[in-house]
Parts: sequence; structure tokens; C-alpha cells
Amino acid sequence: MKIIPLASESLGVRSLALYLKVGKTGILIDPGVALGPKRYSLPPAESEMKALALAREKIQEYAKRTEIITISHYHYDHHTPFFEGLYESSSVEKAKEIYTGKILLIKHPTENINHSQRKRAHEFLKNANPIAKKIEFADSRAFDFGGFTVEFSPPVPHGREGSKLGFVLMTLVDDGKKSVLHASDTQLINDRAIEWIIEKNPDVIFAGGPPTYLTHRVGNVRDIGIRNINRIIAETNAELIIDHHVVRDKGYEKFFEELDKRPLTFAEFLGKESAPLEAYRRELHKLEKGEDVELPKGVQKFLKELK
Repeated sequence: MKIIPLASESLGVRSLALYLKVGKTGILIDPGVALGPKRYSLPPAESEMKALALAREKIQEYAKRTEIITISHYHYDHHTPFFEGLYESSSVEKAKEIYTGKILLIKHPTENINHSQRKRAHEFLKNANPIAKKIEFADSRAFDFGGFTVEFSPPVPHGREGSKLGFVLMTLVDDGKKSVLHASDTQLINDRAIEWIIEKNPDVIFAGGPPTYLTHRVGNVRDIGIRNINRIIAETNAELIIDHHVVRDKGYEKFFEELDKRPLTFAEFLGKESAPLEAYRRELHKLEKGEDVELPKGVQKFLKELK
């Protein structure tokens, strides 16, 4: 099995997009990318917009190599919508390019879903139904493709139990030699998600970590996240790749250091240094005004590559 992380916060954007190649079959998990419209009361910096464009190109490129697409939920950093989106780098044409002729295994559009995502799912299906090869609602289901299986968790909370952000699906791809679990926006802070992860005992886990940058709004997710991730470390032998929400926090390295085993970010899994642009949006705006700022080496290197 070939594993290629495509986009995430450690790669400069909001996403948890992952590509797998199993035999001759390409699987694209959560093909979306976005930027936070506001952070520190600031819009995205120019460098973030450039990173968004690059991430979009990569998702479009790997969609061409894909037969199966999975969607864990309907936030725009996890699927590409059928509209012109500045901070999603989306369009009707790009969405058609991704989904046309593909098998779509997706979150149920009306069950275990909040109002906002129900509306988004309706719009998505209105456009995807005429062009997709096949659409299956995947909640709690498993699909056998001969040389591999794709299994989905029951709907679990997007974050903490009782989250107003609705529910997400986790995705497990198993080719008999290696199993990869994509834990999406569980944020590793609800028991239902942790129990399913431990039960499946995958070889590799790609997950969004807890939103520690929002502690003032969502409570003490840091301690919950550390406890739950340490439990995964203790009760599975999985390689852990954690990114997304937690990497929006400048202090994510300290969070990683408190764990019993340090995970990798998407960037590190690819052999690169992490470049959490959103976390340094203030500094990026100052830099673009010609001011001197201090930035992590990974961000500095990423900015040079963008030029």
C-alpha cells in the first residue's frame, strides 16, 4: 500500500486529505482544502493563499489517479463543494473533475447530522448524483473491493460528546498486509472514536488532534487529548500521524512532547519540516509589510519554496 498525505495544517492549509494506492486502485480520503477566513481577526496572508492554490492543484492531480473517494463529513476542508470559493479554492469545474465517474463512499446526508451539514450534503448530492459512478452512504458499513476492504465507523462526534458540529465517519482501509485508519475530525477527544480505533488496532493512524488553540471556547481538550492519545499508544501498535486542529496552535510541539510517544505531522511523514502557516498569520502579515519577524525554520523554508 502506498500512502501519500496531500494537505494539512503542517503543509500550510486546513485539510486532512489523504491518498492511498492499493494495487492498481487509488483511494482519495476527504478531498477538501480551505483556509480560516479569520484568525487573530486577520484574513489569510498572501503566502497562505499561495499554499492553498498548491494544495488544490495536488488534490486535483491525485483525483485523476483515483477510483474511490470517501467523505467523512461535509465541512469544506474535507470535501470540495460545487461553488466558487475563495478560501476553498473551489469551483463547479474542479468539483466535477474530482467526482465524475468515481465511486463515492460518503457520510449519510440526513442521519446523525447537524442542520448546517445536512444543507451542505443536500447541495453536494444534487450535483454529485448525475456525475458519480456510484454513491453509497457509508455509516457503519464495510465494502469489499477484492484486494482490499474499506470499512467505516458508526457516526462519532465531531470533537467532544454533544458537539454542535455534528458527526463524522472514520475510514479504515485494509489490504491484508497493512491497515490505515483515517480518524478525521474526531479530534481524539470522544470515547466512541477512541474505542473504535483501539478495537480496529490499525497499523497506521492519520488523525486530527484536539483544537487546543480554542481552549477558551471548547474547554480543557488538551488533557482529554493527551489521555486519549496515550491510551491509543498503550493499547495499539499503530504509527501515529496527528495534524489538523492541533497544528493551528503554536504550542503543538509542547503538546506532542507530553505524549508517551511523539507522533508525526503530515509534513514529517513526508520527510519535510512542518509549516503551520495559520498559527503564524500575524507574523506573515507583518512580513508581507516588510517588517522583521521570527518564524520557525519549517515556515521559513516553506515560504522560500512558494516564491
